[in-house]
Amino acid sequence: MKIKVGLIGFGRMGRFYLNQFLQNDKYEVAYVCDVDESCRALAKALSPGSKVTGRVDDVYEDPEVQVVALCAYADSRPECIRKAIATGKHIIAEKPIADTPENEWEMVKLAESSDKFATVNLYLRNSWYHNTIRNFIKSGEIGELAIIRVCHMTPGLVPGEGHEAEGPAFHDCGMHYVDLARWYADSEYATWHSQGVRMWSYKDPWWLQAHGTFENGVIFDITQGFVYGHMAKDQTHNSYIDIIGTKGIARMTHDFKTACVELRGVTQTMKIEKPFGGKNIDKLIDHMANSIISGKRSDAMPTFRDSAVASQTAYAMLEDAAQHSMPAIGNLQELVEIRERRSRMTDGYGLLPRNHKGTVPQHEHN
Repeated sequence: MKIKVGLIGFGRMGRFYLNQFLQNDKYEVAYVCDVDESCRALAKALSPGSKVTGRVDDVYEDPEVQVVALCAYADSRPECIRKAIATGKHIIAEKPIADTPENEWEMVKLAESSDKFATVNLYLRNSWYHNTIRNFIKSGEIGELAIIRVCHMTPGLVPGEGHEAEGPAFHDCGMHYVDLARWYADSEYATWHSQGVRMWSYKDPWWLQAHGTFENGVIFDITQGFVYGHMAKDQTHNSYIDIIGTKGIARMTHDFKTACVELRGVTQTMKIEKPFGGKNIDKLIDHMANSIISGKRSDAMPTFRDSAVASQTAYAMLEDAAQHSMPAIGNLQELVEIRERRSRMTDGYGLLPRNHKGTVPQHEHN
């Protein structure tokens, strides 16, 4: 018997999820729900076997639906999570799990008091490259973990592109890297100092770097910004992780197509190149399916608590940056020019869907 899932929200991420659910023989996509008529029309074309609706309660009122996948905006997720728990459904949510830290912690409490599984798409935890590096660290090849350096800068989402419900760039995207560093350190954040830049003189910083310590003494620095050459003739990005131990190192870079891992330990030196893997939604939904089938939660599924900690810490780092000099560089006219260019681009970083033909851009924004 296949696991019936209801997909709520059929924008950019909802289409990613639909594609992966349709390829997994453990699932049946019973419902696709979206308030937008054109999104529903696309859903009918892409998943003719699903019931397509604009009424979210249709999903919750069907007792045969075992899982809901929440892909609409963050401010819609608390009510969806409440209904899912009230009707006894497992939950796969996009991050963040709510629109405010207060609501996020309420969702954590609800999920932890339920006997159903709830997970969130902190997709980097399911990437082959980070798991390879993490296993290398655990093997003792680099000695004692000392320093975690993370960088992710692209000409991706800019202010005014419709994602304000998830906050400025360091929260919207940066919380992934806040979570990633915590996952590597296997410890809680202890101290931090943040520096931001109000690029184009926008009210919020669109570039931020935070550095500090974990409770176990591991040092970190995280750099994130969607400010990396928006008007360059040929765009590029800079994304890496650099892990430094007392005896060796491990690092990774990628071009959104191929990821390259370098491992330099006391007895092994390896260079591994494999396809990047995108959002790893296929892995996340398979972990959920296996958890439901076995009745035992997969350790590979991030928890709502993981998401709430990452979100709250990212907000705290943004607040810390606001306490320091935060230069305003550039002007709003440059931002207008960037938006206009992105509105004409058909292949770029983090482009939002502009039509309903079922295609998505090649590059990811986070």
